Amino acid sequence: MTTVIPEDELAFHFYRAGGPGGQNVNKVATAVQMRFDVRNSPSLTEPVKTRLMKLAGSRLTQEGVILINAVRFRTQERNRADAMARLQEMVDAASVRPVFRVPTRPTKASKERRLKAKTSRSAIKSGRGRPRHDD
Repeated sequence: MTTVIPEDELAFHFYRAGGPGGQNVNKVATAVQMRFDVRNSPSLTEPVKTRLMKLAGSRLTQEGVILINAVRFRTQERNRADAMARLQEMVDAASVRPVFRVPTRPTKASKERRLKAKTSRSAIKSGRGRPRHDD
């Protein structure tokens, strides 16, 4: 089950981007900065919010807002869609509950096999090198 973020929870700010595009770059605001307030989002559960804020890393502000900058494309629409897709990927990753590992102990037989292998390896290595002459 994927959680879909409603568009009314997202805030978009458009600005002029650098890079390729010729004179168009100086005229048109195609780059997008998308803001999503994770802490106050009603569409996410608390465990998903916690995992999403951890997953966001440096994109998360002190106020609990995720900032995503999209400047990959030359049109505003494609950059906006790119930012939304990247947020959706993060939400999908945060929606997956981590599997808890049950710690196990090694068996007696596996300990014995390990020690036997260490002993045999030690015997092989001690047979190497020059023979010592005790005079």
